[in-house]
Amino acid sequence: MNLQWYPGHMTKAKRQMQEDLKLIDLIIELVDARIPLSSRNPDIDELGKNKARLILLNKSDLADERYNEQWSAYFQKKGFYVVKVNAKSGAGLKSIQGVIQEACKAKIERDRRRGIKNRPIRAMVVGIPNVGKSTFINSYAGKACAKTGNKPGVTKGKQWIRLNKTLELLDTPGILWPKFEDQEVGKRLAFIGSIKDEILNLEELSLELLDYIRTNYPGLLNARYGIEEEGTPVSLLEAVADKRKCLIRGQEIDYAKAAGIVMEEFRNGKIGRITLEFPPVEEETAHEDHPGD
Repeated sequence: MNLQWYPGHMTKAKRQMQEDLKLIDLIIELVDARIPLSSRNPDIDELGKNKARLILLNKSDLADERYNEQWSAYFQKKGFYVVKVNAKSGAGLKSIQGVIQEACKAKIERDRRRGIKNRPIRAMVVGIPNVGKSTFINSYAGKACAKTGNKPGVTKGKQWIRLNKTLELLDTPGILWPKFEDQEVGKRLAFIGSIKDEILNLEELSLELLDYIRTNYPGLLNARYGIEEEGTPVSLLEAVADKRKCLIRGQEIDYAKAAGIVMEEFRNGKIGRITLEFPPVEEETAHEDHPGD
């Protein structure tokens, strides 16, 4: 599968973001905790140089907690503030305000020296499509002030949201980068639903996912579907189809239906807490080898 998806409005949104960055103190970036690197837009690091940075590991309840901790440490090492959240349930949101104050301490101090008191921190909320930005803003603000949808690309324009006297949020459309250098990144984004299902081969995708889960999380497929985890990915999908009665005209296996079940149950955490990528370790070694870098 060769995955590319870059609607025209995203080029415009990127230009707009460059303009908006002049107005803000902090970038709040949402990533999907199951694929923290693959769900980041590489452009944002370049665009957001010299701004305070906060990464929210969203949907952390769907990811393996061991790796949530490792990813938090990985980003903190790079100078980001990090909070694990679940925007849907509101878990972790209470601690964000304190972290924002900490992240913008230098700016608040600067204002104080200039005699500016109580100017709200202005934060831009960024993230690729379908990572949960609008849900986060709605939960955090306590009212439905940003449109939400579980389809990529629901937020089309920008809007300022005043949360309280100390914080204003700027919502921005989800931006995906023009080209995936690495097809594995595209595949992970497809797994979590950041690329429209209509342009994907879900059957092929489900086979790769089943193989990944069986290899990295042995026992989960057996626990969820009551199937043996031996054999090929196709035989695993057939076993799921058999258990879930995915049949056409009562006889033939309905592969598409079985694939849909696997994808949906992975995405909503019913198969278990699964992380799809792990923090790079080579960088740490590189830094130890070259302390002057």
